[in-house]
Amino acid sequence: MSFAYRSGVLCAEQAPLDELARRFGTPCYVYSSAAIAAAYDEFSAALRGRDALVCYSVKANSNLSVLALLAGLGAGFDIVSGGELARVLAAGGEARKTLFSGVGKSEGEIAAALEKGVYCLNLESEAELERVDAIARRLGRRAPVAFRVNPDIDARTHPYISTGLRESKFGVAHADAERLYARAAAMPGIELVGIGCHIGSQLTRAAPFAEAAGRIAALAERLAGRGIRLRHIDIGGGIGIRYGDDDVPEPPGGFLAAALGMLAGRRETLIVDPGRSIVGNAGVLLTRVEYVKPGAARSFLVVDAAMNDLLRPALYNAWHEVRPVRQAEQGGDAAVYDVVGPVCESGDFLARGRRLSARPGELLAVMSAGAYGMVMSSNYNTRPRAAEVLVSGAEARLVRRRESVESLLALEEPPR
Repeated sequence: MSFAYRSGVLCAEQAPLDELARRFGTPCYVYSSAAIAAAYDEFSAALRGRDALVCYSVKANSNLSVLALLAGLGAGFDIVSGGELARVLAAGGEARKTLFSGVGKSEGEIAAALEKGVYCLNLESEAELERVDAIARRLGRRAPVAFRVNPDIDARTHPYISTGLRESKFGVAHADAERLYARAAAMPGIELVGIGCHIGSQLTRAAPFAEAAGRIAALAERLAGRGIRLRHIDIGGGIGIRYGDDDVPEPPGGFLAAALGMLAGRRETLIVDPGRSIVGNAGVLLTRVEYVKPGAARSFLVVDAAMNDLLRPALYNAWHEVRPVRQAEQGGDAAVYDVVGPVCESGDFLARGRRLSARPGELLAVMSAGAYGMVMSSNYNTRPRAAEVLVSGAEARLVRRRESVESLLALEEPPR
């Protein structure tokens, strides 16, 4: 295990978290290189023998050192902004192994993607098709594109992260897909290279994932019958991780085996876009208790991390395990607490109703925080964002410096 107790102290690989807190301060995100590599290798092993590409979803965790680690393992990338493309290239990733997704690509982003030579632009509307064709012709290029098609399959996940239904803002309707492909095939600035889907995030069961892959494969077969032959089928990502004991997801291998069963006999390159399932359980948010606040209805541990550092609990009512960095002694003074931050919002909590033994100054680790943690953080209440640390064995390296209040003010013009 990448995060385990050693001599009573929670460690990231062989690095004690209390020592990392001393060196780098809190709040602090800590990531395990071994956990990231092991999760990526699980996808590679499940796809062995198949023409396939694993494109890591950058929005889950976009730290340059995390991206560089994955690029070194052979990963491609799935991006949703021009900024993410810049990150991939800065980290040593290859544009020719990068998919550009997202519903609102600007003209500048599309032009930059074509000039850098991305593998594919995933189109999500007819209006976007027209824009990409016009930009490609202006640049004297043919844009490699695929449509993201909504298979109208319920992902059975949180409504904010369910993306494959007909009412979703993402993708194009399944019923419109053949018409759009026929129109795109006649456009001089367009090269049709693939088809894809993505039905949602934090999926726990393989059945909807496989059903979506089957619907997309059937659509690809119908397109081939009309003379539109594609190079790849992108079955998306969204495979969930274990946050607690209530709903343990199937492992990635089960998802991929079910999808591969739906694609049996097909020769297109298979693309899969995991994000959370590679980095989610590879990170923790390290935080220090500031106050213990007993109350008549609830008792609180007030810590130095907050909703601006980890938004998921406030946004999704998401559950994260919270562990003391130093194991409590048997028979210690444990009680039930809400773990809350200093932000001036009632929604500022990291965990509710947890039995913990903690005193002011002690350290807690919010587990499974490697995905959608730092990338969703903010400066609300003028709070500088946390440091990030990457661990490999016993070595720990600062991969993002902690912000300062001075750095936040530096971008603003003072009154005159």
